[in-house]
Amino acid sequence: MSGLTLFFGLFFYLALAIFLVGFLAKIWQYAFTPAPLRIPQTPAPVHAAGVPVRMFQEVVFFKSLFRGNKLLWVGGYLFHLGLLFVLVEHLRFIIVPTSSVLNTLVTYDLYMGYVLLGALTFLLILRVAIDRHLYISLASDYALLLLLMAIASSGLLSRFWDGGHIRMNLHQVKAFLGGLVAFNNIGSVPTNKLFLIHFSLVLILLIYFPFSKLMHSGGLFFSPTRNQVDNPREKRWVTPWVKVRPTATLPSLEKQQAQQAPAAAAVQEPSES
Repeated sequence: MSGLTLFFGLFFYLALAIFLVGFLAKIWQYAFTPAPLRIPQTPAPVHAAGVPVRMFQEVVFFKSLFRGNKLLWVGGYLFHLGLLFVLVEHLRFIIVPTSSVLNTLVTYDLYMGYVLLGALTFLLILRVAIDRHLYISLASDYALLLLLMAIASSGLLSRFWDGGHIRMNLHQVKAFLGGLVAFNNIGSVPTNKLFLIHFSLVLILLIYFPFSKLMHSGGLFFSPTRNQVDNPREKRWVTPWVKVRPTATLPSLEKQQAQQAPAAAAVQEPSES
């Protein structure tokens, strides 16, 4: 195993470990963070059976974003569609043998790559051109968009740029990535510079993922504005950290009087001269 293969192999496992541990730690934090108030965003379901339906609409169709900002919804929806397609299509590098479905998706990956990069560019323009988006944008928002654009651009360049040579080394790429995932028979890392840049950027994204706004992918399911039922009048909402204390038994009036009588008599008794 060459030094370059060893370096990128360790880099891959380090990034994967940080991603998995960080992601699960965040999910654990979200799951055990108490919700102090009943705050579903209306209109909300009034029965528990309606919550899964609402979550499905949010995850699949981005319903709240569509109602709030249709221009942002177009860019965000196209980005997520392109990203989902690219992620599924890239499974061909780690699945052996490659299924016919993945082989069919390969014929469209170039077009979806354009959709992915175009949507990211559109979202970046919205952040800069619209005042309210510019006002709430942080440096981390721009850094994340630029990182995703760099990953998409390097992936697209590998498809049609003569200097990429990725198309000629697909078997080498698959042997390397498949060996890393299977923890066995790791092939030599492709020495193509464009592949190494693309692969490094993906690993950087994995490391940054648990500490970024990308965690909304898991945190959405724990959002009280989405997963709560709108029934505050029908059912009292008690904060999870409140412990119900048993009602104290009050002493009877006679017992209170019996306990207070000696003290009262001592006060009224005149002192001896």
